[in-house]
Amino acid sequence: MTFAKDTKVPFERSIAEISGLVRRAGADRIGQMEERDRFTLEFHLADRAVRFRVTFPTREEVEQMKGPRQDAQRVGEQWRRQRGRALLLVIKAKLESVESGVETFEEAFLANVVMADGATVYDRIAAPIAAEYEARRPGPLLLGGPPK
Repeated sequence: MTFAKDTKVPFERSIAEISGLVRRAGADRIGQMEERDRFTLEFHLADRAVRFRVTFPTREEVEQMKGPRQDAQRVGEQWRRQRGRALLLVIKAKLESVESGVETFEEAFLANVVMADGATVYDRIAAPIAAEYEARRPGPLLLGGPPK
């Protein structure tokens, strides 16, 4: 299941909605940059810089995604529209989780927090986590059954 796979909402409108959403949540700086292969959104909220990146498919990937009678440009545009809606959903859900007290801001946005060197927390910890799982199995789940 892909969220909003048939959306007609333009990518730019989704980004405008996200900007309004984080602004209403208290963000004091909001920036965005679009490159050929990705879109980056960054904002400052709760004394933290937060960054989200959405990669765009290459022409080759679009060709592989499209059906025999589909136009590659339309498939690529639909992909962008869907990702814009999905990004809005993710950020809205994180903000709701914080506002509802389900998570702290740090818990909800930790992977996307930008560190002093410009890397996100995810950038720093993804490789060590993968290496740990590759080197040995993670420990048992902490959620156990009823006490014996």
